[in-house]
Amino acid sequence: MSFLGADSSLSGLPLTAIPAVAIDTETTGLDVKTDRVVEIAAVRLRADGLAEHFASLVNPGIPIPAAARAIHNIGDGEVAAAEAFPAVMAALSAWVGKAVVVGYSLGFDLAILRAEHQRHGLAWTPPRSLCVRHLVQLVGPELPNQSLELTAQWLGVEAGQRHSALGDAETAGRIFQALVPRLREKGIVTLAQAERVCRSLTTRLEEEAQAGWHEVARDSRLAPRSVAEYARIDSFPYRHRVADVMRLPAVTLAGSRSLREALAAMMDQGISSIFIDPPAAGGEPGGAPGGEYGILTERDVLRAVDADAEAALDAPVSRYAKGPLVTVQSDEFVYRALAGMSNRGFRHLGVRNAEGALVGALSARDLLRQRASDALALGDSLERAESAADLGRIWSDLTTVARGLVFEDADPRDIAAIVSRELRALTRRACELAEAMLARDGKGAPPQPYAMMVLGSGGRGESLLAMDQDNAIVFAAGEADGPADRWFAQLGTLVSDMLNQSGVVYCPGGIMASRPEWRLDLAGWRRRLEIWIGKSRPEDLLNCDIFFDAVPVHGTPALAETLYAEALAGARASRTFLKAMALTAGDFRVELNWLGRPRLQNGRIDLKKGGLLPIFSAARVAALTHGIAARSTPERLEAVRALAVFDPALIGRLIEAHKILLGAILCQQLRDIEAGVTLSNRVAPGEMEAFQRQQLTWALGQVDSARTLLGTPEF
Repeated sequence: MSFLGADSSLSGLPLTAIPAVAIDTETTGLDVKTDRVVEIAAVRLRADGLAEHFASLVNPGIPIPAAARAIHNIGDGEVAAAEAFPAVMAALSAWVGKAVVVGYSLGFDLAILRAEHQRHGLAWTPPRSLCVRHLVQLVGPELPNQSLELTAQWLGVEAGQRHSALGDAETAGRIFQALVPRLREKGIVTLAQAERVCRSLTTRLEEEAQAGWHEVARDSRLAPRSVAEYARIDSFPYRHRVADVMRLPAVTLAGSRSLREALAAMMDQGISSIFIDPPAAGGEPGGAPGGEYGILTERDVLRAVDADAEAALDAPVSRYAKGPLVTVQSDEFVYRALAGMSNRGFRHLGVRNAEGALVGALSARDLLRQRASDALALGDSLERAESAADLGRIWSDLTTVARGLVFEDADPRDIAAIVSRELRALTRRACELAEAMLARDGKGAPPQPYAMMVLGSGGRGESLLAMDQDNAIVFAAGEADGPADRWFAQLGTLVSDMLNQSGVVYCPGGIMASRPEWRLDLAGWRRRLEIWIGKSRPEDLLNCDIFFDAVPVHGTPALAETLYAEALAGARASRTFLKAMALTAGDFRVELNWLGRPRLQNGRIDLKKGGLLPIFSAARVAALTHGIAARSTPERLEAVRALAVFDPALIGRLIEAHKILLGAILCQQLRDIEAGVTLSNRVAPGEMEAFQRQQLTWALGQVDSARTLLGTPEF
């Protein structure tokens, strides 16, 4: 049995997060066509080191030459009772699964394995693979030679038993893990990027090909694909919000009412659960502890009758209700509700609106037809993450989901909202893990209430797959470099490092909570906003505009929302500030040449700088001018259109252009992930279909009209 083949969904995964095994073989000689395997071993790589291993001798069916025995100490007697290659390979294949295979001079091992398959009449499917020696050549070209021993010594890693398949596999695995941070320093972060740079080692690859070695780091875009790989996504959970499927209104009952009355209400309404009022709301005993809502389900009724027989029907529902009620926001995506139910083993959730009021109910019955395994995987992965590597693995799921939704022609704005939702959830989970790490290190719990905020495109809900960090912290009180600030500095650094390792790279402009200027107490932020809005200096405007997209993702949201409301009011009250913002937003060039075609550099065009930025900047200024609290660009534009201040058709064209530009960037990023090209907002029109190029040209032609939104009557 051969390997299971390449998994294309791993292309965009950081090297720290890929499922990987290191393998090595011992053979009867060095001729890849005629020599045989006598031992094969593999070790599974984990974020914290090496894990379980596979090791087996192989009966080659021929005498083992003395020269080979002198190297690996495996003779005919040692392999006499061993299984033949087909049985050992079948066990290895099952053990490896679809993990990425790494090894030192791996092309030799793969060539030997391929020859064994051919010899035994077995079909050969190579694994997705990286040669550790190739990576060493990229990172340490100055080494006098790239032998396994010298490389291990150079990197300071522990070497296993030499010329033992398991020992050499362990050494190769440790070297690979030691190389990952050095590769990151060179901008080689993902699996596909590592494959791409390895394929650039043309001299080395030619030498290996002449020796008959197997190709390693094959271009994943050449791997055969099936339509099912793209179409297996059930897009409903990603296209719809909880508000679209919940049951209205929320049916509640006082805790003192009888179980008989509760059952009658459920029968009358045709529902499978009923919410129990908290004491404050119902004015009577009942509900959940702490004055929160409770819930009574059909199963609770059955359990009550089973335990107390008919007497249960006249007992108060508070005796059998559960609490507190777990709720989900009405504007949350359905896939998140699915994941929450699956993770907790629940069948019912309450639904709250943006103000926190209980407005509806959601049951497993409502979602039965929308249970998608990919939705559950994506929604669940972050909640279970315990390390930066775990966080990084969500991008494999996220890329698969994005590719599937693009295949189904989903609205790119919905896809961007999903990516942003996961970015915010990832940041929240990084905060939780960082808090736990600080507690374990004896640094204690947060010294003050605080809120972690995601800024920029993540806050607007418009992130795509090329993202960096934009985050900030507001805490209740504490001077700069005081005890509280130092604690939050440690938190911000841990969060920033975890996000970087998981694939959300450090912000080039330093907009991260690890920096003191983006980590202030409430009074400090108020002083900062007063300076930004009052002085309106160019350097302040660049920082201030991104703040107006801020969304709290962890901690005490009220701190961030209070600050945001004050900033919104302050901005609207300052005509000087709004004029400065408008002038800054209007400083752009439409990226069309004199022929009306996209202006290209090296075959690409930056669709953020020359397309999205003018639109979302103008929408932000218009929203601030008119006191619109919405954060996303389409919502801001729709709210402005409703004011009837500007031509509705013009705003409609900007909304459509924004959608087209997002879609063009997303599709390019999916292509670049497979190619191992560093993700950006630069799009290659030459890689698009003719109709898509026409759409892109039309969208760029609408960008100049964003200036109209900047000439508001107040100016």
